[in-house]
Amino acid sequence: MPSRAGYLWGPLSALGLGIAAAACALDQALKLWLLFAYRLAEKGVVAVAPFVDFVLTWNTGISYGWFQQEGPLGQGALLALKTIAVALLWIWLARAGTRLTAAALGLIIGGALGNAIDRLAYGAVADFVLLHFETGAWRFNWYVFNLADVAIVAGVVLLLYESVLGTAPQKRPDPGDSGTFRG
Repeated sequence: MPSRAGYLWGPLSALGLGIAAAACALDQALKLWLLFAYRLAEKGVVAVAPFVDFVLTWNTGISYGWFQQEGPLGQGALLALKTIAVALLWIWLARAGTRLTAAALGLIIGGALGNAIDRLAYGAVADFVLLHFETGAWRFNWYVFNLADVAIVAGVVLLLYESVLGTAPQKRPDPGDSGTFRG
C-alpha cells in the first residue's frame, strides 16, 4: 500500500509540476501583458491574422461560457470545484507511469491554475483569442479562449492519444523463463 507521500508525489511529479508551473506562468504573463501593458480592453477587437482576433471577454462561468456565475457564492463554488479537480489530477500525476501522462497532466493542472488565478484576482477568467472564418454571406466564431484553455485542451489530447494510440507497456519476462516454449 502506498504511503501518504506516495499519493502526492511520484517519480514523474517533478516533470508534471515543472510543466504546470510553465503553463500557468506563460498564461498569466500573457494575460497581464494584454490587460495592463497592451491595454486590450481599450483597443476592442484587434486583428492578429486573417482568422484570429484578440478581443477581451470575461468568462464568469466554466468552459464555453456555461454556468455563468455573477455572485460570490457561485464563484466560490466554481473555485471549490476547480480545487477538487486539481487535487484529483495531482494524485493521478503522482501515479503517472509515463512521461507523456505526466506532461499531459501538468498542462491540464497548469491551465486550471492559470484560470483559477484569474477567478481569484478578477472574479472571472480573462479570455482573448477569437478564431473565426468568414465568407461573403456567413461567419463562424469559435468561443473566445486563452492560453490556459489551450494548455488544458493540449493535455486532454495527449491523454487521449496515449490511451488510444500509445504503446502498451511491455510485460516483464519471468526470471525463470529461458525463452523456450514448454508445452
